[in-house]
Order: sequence, then C-alpha cells, then structure tokens
Amino acid sequence: MIQYDRFVLDNGLRVLVHEDHSTPMAVVNVLYDVGARDENPEKTGFAHLFEHLMFGGSVNISDYDEPLQRAGGENNAYTTNDLTNYYCQLPSENIETAFWLESDRMLSLAFGQKSLTVQKKVVVEEFKEHYINKPYGDVWHKMRELAYKVHPYRWMTIGKELSHVENAHIDDVKHFFFKHYRPVNAILVVAGNVQLENVKQLAAKWFGDIPMGEKYNRQLPQEPRHTEARVADVRANVPLDAFIKTWHMDARLDTGYYVMDLATEILGGGGSSRMYQALVKEKQLFSSLDCYHFGSTDKGMVAIEGKLVKGVRMEDAAKGVDEEIEKIQATAVTEAELQKVKNKTESVIAFEDMGVMSRAGSLAMYELLGDANMMNTELARYHAVTTGEIQQYCKEVFRNDNSNTLLYYAK
Repeated sequence: MIQYDRFVLDNGLRVLVHEDHSTPMAVVNVLYDVGARDENPEKTGFAHLFEHLMFGGSVNISDYDEPLQRAGGENNAYTTNDLTNYYCQLPSENIETAFWLESDRMLSLAFGQKSLTVQKKVVVEEFKEHYINKPYGDVWHKMRELAYKVHPYRWMTIGKELSHVENAHIDDVKHFFFKHYRPVNAILVVAGNVQLENVKQLAAKWFGDIPMGEKYNRQLPQEPRHTEARVADVRANVPLDAFIKTWHMDARLDTGYYVMDLATEILGGGGSSRMYQALVKEKQLFSSLDCYHFGSTDKGMVAIEGKLVKGVRMEDAAKGVDEEIEKIQATAVTEAELQKVKNKTESVIAFEDMGVMSRAGSLAMYELLGDANMMNTELARYHAVTTGEIQQYCKEVFRNDNSNTLLYYAK
C-alpha cells in the first residue's frame, strides 16, 4: 500500500504528500490538467511548446535550471495528449528551492518575445528532425488523421503542422497559459524524505497566494462509432515496408481498458507473445512486430505495427495479422496464458512503484483520473479480468469496420 495524505488549498491546488524516510531525497511533481487534446485545432502544438517555455524563466527567476542544480537537484517534464507533467528531485533539506521555482513559474511565467522565439525554434527543429526528416516519422500523423475525424486525438502533441508553432503569437501563448496553468487546474505531489506539516506550511507559503484561475471544464467532441474500415497507402523513402493497423477501444477508466491491456500483452508483448512467435519467428513475415495501446484518458486506440521482411508481400503480412486476431476471437486464451500476463503486469507495477519519483508521478496521474487511491486498488481490476472477457472484447474491438490501416511502402 502506498500511503499518502491529501489536502486542498483555498485556491483549488490539490496537494498530495507521500512520506518515505528511507531516502534522503525529495520529489516535487506538478501536473497540469492540459494536453494536446485541449488545443484549438487551428493552433496545435501549444501544450508541448509550453513544456519548453516553462523552462525559459519566470518574472523573478531568469533561469530555472541553475538554482535547482546548485541545490543538488535535477528535473524534467513531458507532455501527452492528456496532461503535462513537471517533476524535480533534490536532497530533501533543499526542498524549499523546488517550491520557490515551481510556484514562481505558475504565478508569473516570463512571456518574453526572446524566450518565445528561442523555444519556437527548438520545437520547430524537433518537428523537422523527428517527424519530417526521420524515416517513418510521419506514421502517427497520418494514422491519427485516418482514425479520428472529430476528437482532438487526431493530432500529435508536437502539433498538427509545423506552421502552427511557427506562427504562435505571444498573445495566444499568454491566453493558453492563463486558461490552463492555474492552481485550480493543477496537482502538486511532494514525496520522499518529507513531513506532512512542513509540506503544508511550504505549500501555503509558496502557492497559497497564487490566483485560483477558472476551473477548466472539458467539452471535447466525441468520436462517433466507426462504421467502415479505413485504409491509406503511403509511399516514402524508407528502407522497409511497414504495416500499421489500429482499432478504437475503451477509455482509461472503463473495464475494456484493463481487458485490452492484458490482450495486447498476449498478442504482442515481447518475444514470447503470440504474434512474435507466429509472424516473426515461424512465418518470418515481419522483422519486428508490436501490439500495444495508447493508454489515453478518452477512448483510445490499440495498435499493431511492424516492419516487413524484405521481399514479403503486404497482403501476406496483413493476412498473417488477421489470422492471429481471428484466433484470439475464436478460442478463449488459456488460464495459464492469462495468468502469465497478469503476473507480468503485477511485476511491472511493483517495479514502477520502487522509485519515489515514479510513485509521485503515479499519485498525480491517479488524482487527475479522479481518485489517487486507484494506485493501491487498480491491480485488482487486472486480476478480475477473465478469459471469456478477453475473447468477448477482442470480438468487439477487432472488427473490420472499427479498423484503420496504413500500408507504408518503401519507394
């Protein structure tokens, strides 16, 4: 059991404290309830651009990294379609440095034209390097556009197109900040060698006076039910043909999420999985093959993607995948097979919970989902999944009229 305490400041900031006195370190994690799905379709890439801007200095502190490094700390951040998370770790006796830094950029990020110009350039270079010039770099841009017609998952966190970030105006950026990066839309987790009473004092001192902001209420357009198979062909300068296929699946808190999490492990989670054994080792249709899902908060996607062995026809590769899908739909997986992936899931969760940084991040994420205590109870939801549910849900999800296929040919 992960023990924690929770309290809420008057300005709406939710604070979770997890004491672990076996480490000399402390973690300060600030999660903002904003991701790429919350962007204007004409101005995408902002949540990710912000991740960069938040390190560009605040009104009172021109450089975020330097004081943190002096205090023996390190930090990082990441953005997804669903959330933005900032975290730092430092010796616990220096924890107030982290409170000072995090609260100042929440209160008064420096909106300098110079900082914006620099960070836009960084993001534009990242876009070019990873999504335009890299082989297969546009796969998920194309797949998201194929799979989603109305939901904002139809673009990636880097943005829908390069021009959106290039043309980002300082007023747009300020508006985005004051809409989303407010205490009422944030979760602060403090973990490690800390004491609850001390954290309460520090939270009140550093975050208590920050204006609350308006609670952001999401009203996103939901993707209508898929009623036809969608297929797109791409020809590109890549070394090998690639096959990518996705299907729509349940949202993060639905039962189907846990069922599919286990089903993807059975189908494509590593070297002993069904697809790897059948399609990579035995039939040698693919040189690499993965089956996974996106773990997204709203209704997401389950994906199968692989690179074909040179000389293999795309039709044969697709047929091989279809045969494995049909098997899991036609015959229930064995109890032993299901137990094996449940054990693997349990060990992954246990391993993740070993690090105090990881525990802090998980507490923040579960609080965002609506209940931080899910961190302690979620494993039971995996253990409750039956072989019958896996068969039934695979029939429901892996329907042809629920599929999106990208046939990616080497020129």
